[in-house]
Amino acid sequence: MASDVAEQADLAPTQREALDQYIQVTAQDIKDAIPLLQRSEWNIAIAKYFDGEGPDHLAEARAAQQGPAASARFDNLQESLHNSPRTSTSRPREPQPDPAPRIVPQPQRTHRPPFLLTLLFAPFTIGYRVAAVGVRLALYILSFLPHPIRPRLLTNAVVTGFRSSSGRRMLMPADTASRFKREFEEEYGPNELPWFEGGFAQAQDLAKKELKFLLFVLVSPEHDDTESFTKETLLSPEVVSFIRDPSNNIILWGGNVLDSEAYQVSTEYNCTKFPFSALVCLTPKHGSTRMGTVKRLVGSMPPSQYIGELRSAIEKYAPELSAVRNERAARDAARNIRSEQDSAYERSLAVDRERARKRREEQAAAAEAERRAAQEAEEAARRAELREQWRRWRAGTIAPEPAAGTKGTVRIALKFPERAGGERVVRRFDGDTTMEELYAFAECHDLLSSEDGPADRPEGYDHEYEFAIASLMPRQVYEPSETDTMRDVIGASGNLIIEDL
Repeated sequence: MASDVAEQADLAPTQREALDQYIQVTAQDIKDAIPLLQRSEWNIAIAKYFDGEGPDHLAEARAAQQGPAASARFDNLQESLHNSPRTSTSRPREPQPDPAPRIVPQPQRTHRPPFLLTLLFAPFTIGYRVAAVGVRLALYILSFLPHPIRPRLLTNAVVTGFRSSSGRRMLMPADTASRFKREFEEEYGPNELPWFEGGFAQAQDLAKKELKFLLFVLVSPEHDDTESFTKETLLSPEVVSFIRDPSNNIILWGGNVLDSEAYQVSTEYNCTKFPFSALVCLTPKHGSTRMGTVKRLVGSMPPSQYIGELRSAIEKYAPELSAVRNERAARDAARNIRSEQDSAYERSLAVDRERARKRREEQAAAAEAERRAAQEAEEAARRAELREQWRRWRAGTIAPEPAAGTKGTVRIALKFPERAGGERVVRRFDGDTTMEELYAFAECHDLLSSEDGPADRPEGYDHEYEFAIASLMPRQVYEPSETDTMRDVIGASGNLIIEDL
């Protein structure tokens, strides 16, 4: 896994994208995919995978330009023995199956002749079309004759006259397969043959991907053996059950050579006689990406011989496909395990990242709380210092106690709370003294007898009293007003207590 990651890390973004697309289509391992992509210039690797690698013309051209020095090769012992002439006592080399080309139908292009030639041959063209319509009309009328007395030549003429001479319209591969299946059922009745409803290239790609055998059948309505082969061999119960048997892993594809795709298939596979059947599969011994024709069946034959030929080819190449299938399954299982391990690693990494994030957040919150606590402590210490400075300043501004017998005074008996010792102080105040002066006296009482000198009033500090002064009976709380006088609020005397807020 580490080597695969290292190889992917050295790729450009376009090459990595081509690699991902190639693996999604072919399900091949990375270590096998990268060399093929490099040999294909990162362009046509998928086609090479399905068609098989042919000669590398680019490498040959480069070798020719480099001269004889570049053509030197170093063979190992196995290659030397493989290329050396074999003696009469050596084991005969196993023949290689013919390559199975991948046919993709190409659209037919018609070239229109020049206008002068068209105008010159217009009378002949019109006459030919009129004659063709008359012949097709006659064939259509004669086609109503009963089948036993209708000549085979007339049947073929009807088929070719209505389907071919007028030009079979070229369809998409899937539509062509559906038309073949419909015409086959119209001609021979309903059947249980599992025709592949797709193009030949799609069937071949499916056989290569799923490691199955592709059996394709090409028929020609003009051939005399087509009807007998279809009715007696292809539609026989034993052949149908053999093809439908899941253990044989057969994909069945059929085509009419009157169709463009089937005609191209017959040309590429060198079909010289119809009906024609061929069995195609992956040949791992002769190349891991090569499809080969492992059996060719030409002409009509008994069902037993047809099944025997197919079974012998399947039994010969089935172990190779099974080995490749097991290898792919092991590779897929290893890939799934790696994927699960990567997923588990990613999940564990995500959990660790979340834990680290929470830990960082907690550390940041703790640091912020510590900073805030330090700031609050510093602010509290500063306020305490300003408060103490204010108390010393305010103690120096409190008016002294009036002498005994002074008219207009207010006598106050003030009981301090337990935190201040629970002392009870009796003092006279001038009647015009404000209630705030009484609060200041209670706040600075412990400093009135201090020998410390007066302090300056702190700037920017607003003092707040942390206690309240109230009467006992009836209970009434007096606010530290700077306008209300003690004579107006309390009267001539009062018995008051200090309550902590």
